[in-house]
Amino acid sequence: MGFFKKIKEKITNQTETVTHKFKEGLTKTRDNFSEKVNDLVSRYRKVDEEFFEELEDILIQADVGFNTVMDLVDDIRTEAKKRKLEDSQDIKPLITEKLTDLLTKSEEEGVLHVNEDGLTVYLVVGVNGVGKTTTIGKLAHKFKSEGKNVVLAAGDTFRAGAIEQLEVWGERVGVDVIKHQAGGDPAAVVFDAIQSAKSKDADILICDTAGRLQNKVNLMEELKKVYRVVNREIPDAPHETLLVLDATTGQNALSQAKTFGESTNVTGIVLTKLDGTAKGGIVLAIRNELDIPVKFVGLGEKVDDLQRFEPEQFINGLFADLVEEEAEKEEA
Repeated sequence: MGFFKKIKEKITNQTETVTHKFKEGLTKTRDNFSEKVNDLVSRYRKVDEEFFEELEDILIQADVGFNTVMDLVDDIRTEAKKRKLEDSQDIKPLITEKLTDLLTKSEEEGVLHVNEDGLTVYLVVGVNGVGKTTTIGKLAHKFKSEGKNVVLAAGDTFRAGAIEQLEVWGERVGVDVIKHQAGGDPAAVVFDAIQSAKSKDADILICDTAGRLQNKVNLMEELKKVYRVVNREIPDAPHETLLVLDATTGQNALSQAKTFGESTNVTGIVLTKLDGTAKGGIVLAIRNELDIPVKFVGLGEKVDDLQRFEPEQFINGLFADLVEEEAEKEEA
């Protein structure tokens, strides 16, 4: 089966709602990135070094990241020579292929790990302001709608209003929230939440954590302490440590990811506010430079707008017309 036909088939096998959310959520990035690629192709009939230099600029402006851009364009250039592609129109499908290859390391990497023998524990980390608590609320909604018994731990005891905000989400979604007083020990909150979740025979415990500036060493030590408590109480836990990043902050998000990755065992990224940026290329930079899978993306304000990240849906959101056109060619 051809490359584009595979993408089309995978998208077709998912709900129209998911496809629509990715298309709508990526409007700003598509308008910024795809239109510039189309303009580039229309101005160059033949592919030359200037073409590739302009392609590099477009990718950098989309926040793909310098190192990733250099690797990506080198790969496209080499493959174009190998396939003897000289017409600029033939480069667009190749760009799409290479972007998909970059995002797809394995079929299972986007799936959340689950503890089949008892309580599943997810730690959610990230700096203040990235949408961490909202992400936890939306995750709780997702799991609850799947029939899971969910408990939340209000482990961000330092930020003013964080506990109350999580309680609002708990009431909205219909799940219990375990809390202590503001300024309390986050690890103690998480310990109590584990005991409570076990007593309730809960399926999933999602733990909020402190999110003060990522360059505060004491914050990272606090996160390590929480991690130790979880691991002591439940072997192999946490089953995921999800780092929440704000897509609109671009390369700063990449910097945060590197810092948290050094101090905590981050297993997946939740990229919020992807619908609010024209620089969605940050997804590619994160995936390539950090080798951490993006597991969820925020594509809007609604409670069900947190979507599992699907590389094919992401690519289709950027190049829907091209995917359709090339898939038809492969079928012919």
